[in-house]
Amino acid sequence: MLILLPPSEGKTQRRRGRSLDLGALSFPTLTPLRDEVIAAVEKVSSESDPYAVLGVSPNLTEEVARNTRLRTAPTAPAGEVYSGVLYDAFELASLDAGAKRRATRSVVVQSALFGAVRLSDRIPAYRLSMSVNLPGVGALAAAWRPELERVLPEAAGRGVIVDCRSSTYAAAWTPRGELATRWVQIVVPGATHMAKHTRGLVARHLAGSGATPRTPAALGEALSDGFDVSLAPPTRPGRPWVLSTSTRSGG
Repeated sequence: MLILLPPSEGKTQRRRGRSLDLGALSFPTLTPLRDEVIAAVEKVSSESDPYAVLGVSPNLTEEVARNTRLRTAPTAPAGEVYSGVLYDAFELASLDAGAKRRATRSVVVQSALFGAVRLSDRIPAYRLSMSVNLPGVGALAAAWRPELERVLPEAAGRGVIVDCRSSTYAAAWTPRGELATRWVQIVVPGATHMAKHTRGLVARHLAGSGATPRTPAALGEALSDGFDVSLAPPTRPGRPWVLSTSTRSGG
């Protein structure tokens, strides 16, 4: 099983810790592009007006300043760096040891800076969106697409692909061929805030339950004891199954 999560906009910065070691991250074939993107982000972020390029508010001066220290800043496991509504609901730190191991194996976070990371990979806090057109690299979703196509199919293995990403990050990789028959998009009716919260709960439930579904129907079954679910088949070949998911009253 592969659970795909988006990163969070906000990141938690460690005060101490060893600096970034690109060679130690998961998916080492991504290292050359990671190195290129980091260099471009550091350069843009050190310029006098980086905000328009990065698509962020000029009020985020400290977050942008972090981008100039990516290679020397303290790192922490990605599961601790990413924060916000989805990750608060996922609540990785409170999972038992077995569930944490399952989460580390099955969860992959798509990242504009690193392409894809696992929760145990040590990364610094940064500010970068997959929607950015980065000077020297180009549109990040397009730059990462062929690289992720090489590594994520293997990460998916024979299990179902649980897609909790936002559309911005989904643009960087689309499961194709046989993988698409096991691709399930998690859709949450209602507001964005509740959608993020529920997707975090879905990831937590799957890690905690130990379920290893290999089909969309099996995924729906694995989630049915904690959520109201409705599974719809793809609208056409190559498109995902859609699992509408909501928490039960009082859940």
